[in-house]
Amino acid sequence: MKKLFITSLILISSFCFSQNSEWTYIFDGKSFNGWHQYNGESVGSQWSISNGELIFTNNRDSKQDIVTDNEYSNFELSIEWNISKGGNSGIFYGVQELPDFDEAFMTGPEIQILDNKNFFTSTKLHKSPSLYDLVSTENKALEVKNHGEWNHLILTIDHENNIGTAQLNGEFAFSFPLSGPEWDNLVSESKFRYREYYTKKAGSNEEFLAFGAFKSGKIGLQDHGSDVRFRNIKIRKLY
Repeated sequence: MKKLFITSLILISSFCFSQNSEWTYIFDGKSFNGWHQYNGESVGSQWSISNGELIFTNNRDSKQDIVTDNEYSNFELSIEWNISKGGNSGIFYGVQELPDFDEAFMTGPEIQILDNKNFFTSTKLHKSPSLYDLVSTENKALEVKNHGEWNHLILTIDHENNIGTAQLNGEFAFSFPLSGPEWDNLVSESKFRYREYYTKKAGSNEEFLAFGAFKSGKIGLQDHGSDVRFRNIKIRKLY
């Protein structure tokens, strides 16, 4: 009952916030304005734009994740995605571009994009639309559309109340903490606990776990070697 109440409160809060702010498109459907390659400047050759869609076409180059120029803290992200057969990709939040890392997933948690029917994985934590390797959905009414069809994700990140929420195709998927002991426990049981996700603080030899550690960061789209398309990418601030 407590879990149901919290879930309802999250959804109501998200609705109320949305009435007080305007959506801003962070992809204009015509150009790469506002986007660049992770730890780079321009957008890699595997990305293109057609019919208002941001398209990734695999050509065997690697590590061409793209991220927004701007950072966001408390927001609601609306984005549609369409994965290829057997495809794998992701949407990141809270991404920081650090010199120690060359891919967005090293700092930014990922909403998994997957062709669930044709990409084998042994765990629900890797299926779409999980928070990759951390949280999966328990909603049996949730429909993830097949490859070649459009899925609509709404991701809410609310650091003020330490809660994240994912909705897919109009259905609640899951909620999760953004920091604190519960978040630390999730990370400690995932692949992200390993040393490769650590970096040194600027000006010191002290190391810290960079993954999911930032309350402000960029939105990212993943190059995971699979063709994928995105459209109608917009955001609005909660506060």
